[in-house]
Amino acid sequence: MKRGRLAAQIILVFIASLVGYVVVFHWIENRRVVNGPWTVTFTNDAGRPVLELTHAKLGLHHIRISFPDAPAQTNAPQTIEFTQARPVPYPVPYGQCIFQDTLFQPGTVVLQIFGHEIQFMPRVLTIDRVEHPWHSGEVIELSNVRTNAQPIR
Repeated sequence: MKRGRLAAQIILVFIASLVGYVVVFHWIENRRVVNGPWTVTFTNDAGRPVLELTHAKLGLHHIRISFPDAPAQTNAPQTIEFTQARPVPYPVPYGQCIFQDTLFQPGTVVLQIFGHEIQFMPRVLTIDRVEHPWHSGEVIELSNVRTNAQPIR
């Protein structure tokens, strides 16, 4: 085998591998973010803290979680899209994010708000480890502000 022909084959294999890598990488990255993130708006409604959840691809709109017994907050409305993973726990309005897995969006997000554990998953919403099916337009009121919530195991 001639030296020039071997070099050409090596270069050809390198280029084919590089093109294959770029194509596969972009396909995986597209699959990872195609469904989009959870979008949560932290706001007040008549002095009550409220979380409003929306996820367009899952057909979830205006799901409100209200805390009627919680102390009034002065925070202006703030919207968070859970797109990038961060070290947990980290603060969010009214509480903290204690778990986030957004590798393939929307993923799973767990918030601890006024002692309640609220978990967003594509399949179901869980509140204090009790499953609630998703219903667009639903208003969920969580009373009894808990101060000694159990940690996640």
